[in-house]
Amino acid sequence: MEKKIVIAVDGYSSCGKSTMAKDLAKEIGYTYIDSGAMYRAVTLYCLQNEIIENGVVDEVRLRSAMNQIHISFQMNNESGKPDTYLNGVNVEKEIRGMEVANHVSTIAAIGFVRQAMVEKQQEMGQQKGVVMDGRDIGTVVFPNAELKIFVTASPEVRAQRRYDEMMAKGEPAIFEDVLANVKKRDLIDTTRAESPLCRAEDALELDNSHLSIAEQKAWLLVQFNRVTRE
Repeated sequence: MEKKIVIAVDGYSSCGKSTMAKDLAKEIGYTYIDSGAMYRAVTLYCLQNEIIENGVVDEVRLRSAMNQIHISFQMNNESGKPDTYLNGVNVEKEIRGMEVANHVSTIAAIGFVRQAMVEKQQEMGQQKGVVMDGRDIGTVVFPNAELKIFVTASPEVRAQRRYDEMMAKGEPAIFEDVLANVKKRDLIDTTRAESPLCRAEDALELDNSHLSIAEQKAWLLVQFNRVTRE
């Protein structure tokens, strides 16, 4: 019998980590946890409750509100993938919009927010058999994960993917704005003091700029089979 492991998928924004991690989890029968969605849900809560105003976060108010922010995942039977719930409400669509995207890196850089989310993520992964994606899964959340993947692609490729995704959903978007957002998030994610985005020493790097989803999946399955059968 194959051993159950933790798979950590880290990388830059809009490089297709979530799609890749969701597909892999479904293929191997693991639980998928979208850590980025958790930070997006906190960001949405802040926007809804005017804790962010003119791009500035009221950290005192946010700190006192943290115990009122409950995030969970429930399987969507139509898509076969988990949806994000904020205080019992399905917010999967709301957290993917541009307004949340513009503020999520700022929220995710706040120490006490990261601490709360990391504790919850570690709790979720205790039983193993999980695929989790984010920015600091292999370095901070699960430094002992048996399989770590670091995904990268050029900012232009990532912006094009994000733009195409938004257009497909009927969301208004301007490519230059999306590219600027991608570059801004890269800068915040890699330079923040708290758990900056960086590749774990033992992570396998996957540049998927020119790979199809099928090619990525095949590569991931090879890595998964190698680790679980060792």
